[in-house]
This record gives sequence, C-alpha cells and structure tokens, in this order.
Amino acid sequence: MGYVIDPPAPATLPVKDSDDLFPVHRIYCVGRNYAAHTIEMGHDPDKEPPFFFQKNPDNLLVGKDFPYPSASSDVHFEFELAVALKSGGTDISIDDALAHVYGYAVALDMTRRDLQGEAKKAGRPWEVGKAFEHSAPCSAIVPASEIGHPASGALTLDVDGERRQEGDLNQMIWKIPEMISYLSGLFELVPGDLILTGTPSGVGPVTKGNRLHGEVEGVGTLDVGVV
Repeated sequence: MGYVIDPPAPATLPVKDSDDLFPVHRIYCVGRNYAAHTIEMGHDPDKEPPFFFQKNPDNLLVGKDFPYPSASSDVHFEFELAVALKSGGTDISIDDALAHVYGYAVALDMTRRDLQGEAKKAGRPWEVGKAFEHSAPCSAIVPASEIGHPASGALTLDVDGERRQEGDLNQMIWKIPEMISYLSGLFELVPGDLILTGTPSGVGPVTKGNRLHGEVEGVGTLDVGVV
C-alpha cells in the first residue's frame, strides 16, 4: 500500500553539537505558570490547577526569522523553557518524572493576542491565537546528560536590546516534575513530546523589524527577527 498524497516531513528539532535530530510528537504548553504573568493577565495565581493548550509540531520555527502572521494586528512574544521527553506513559509519579526528560531548549510562544482575546470572550478554544504557522520559534535541544535538570536560573528576553521579560525558573508555580506528572494523568505522554513551561511577566507586542534575544541561564539562547 502507498499514500494517496505525499506525507509531510516529520517535525524535528536539532540537538546541540550533534548531527542528530529530535522528532517532535506533540507540543503541550502550560498557561499562566509564573505568578507575575498570571496577575498581569488578570488572574489569581493561587486559585487554579495547571491548564494546558497545544501547538502543532509543524508550528516549530528553527533558525529562521518569524514572519508576522495574517489576520492579526496584535502579536505578542512569550519566552519560556521547553522540556523534551525521551519516554512517556500515563500517571507518571513526580519522583520519576525527570527520568523521562531527554533535554531542554528555549522557545517563544508567539500569540495572536487579539484573536486569543476574542476566543476567550466567546468561550472558544485558543488554537486560532496560539497554533498558527511558525508560532513556536525554538532553539536546539541541549541533552540533560550535559546540563542536568535546571530548577533555577535567569530567564530573560530583550527586544531591540531592551529588557522586556525577566524571571527565574524557580518562580514557576508548577515545577517541571509536577507538570510532567499532571500531564500524564490527562494524556498518554510519548517519546518526542515537547512541553513549553510558561512565561514570566512582561509579555508584549512585536512589530516587523524587531529583533528578539532570549536566554535561559545554563540552557541556551534564541535570536529571532520579526519580518
């Protein structure tokens, strides 16, 4: 048997200092995982369990500038740590969660904020604001075997040389093991899953011509232009 149409190429991320590629299965994103960002978005960080939305694997953007999308005039940056899984399962315990991690990367959750806002008001899903083409710029993955499992470290984003986001991984409301454990109670996690762990406060709009530089201490950097 063959395919009735040509199958798309698999979504992959590079591995730092390697010719190997990491195949991406799904992209899970945790919402409002830093208290200051939760407050700036008008919510109470003490009231809710973690919640998740998804981007599509082919939303990843690697080594290229970000093309400003259509149908929006209010596109925002959200810079965060990404966790790449080498194994999965269901009902993973918090104590066992980090054993499933292959490595870490840094990423942007680009958001059509105006379309997301309209969806929120109507009680509709967020995909139109979150899961559009090229909406997940991402760096190469650094294996945990090289850097360990970062629980703290500065996270910063500059736009045209001006500091816009600043936080620390230790400020995450739900830590990495807790996120993996909670997610595995909702989905069967598999090798190749990617988790974007949330963003600190300071999110804001981009315009064509902006240059974004993000860094997570001990993990890596990401440089993206808006075109």
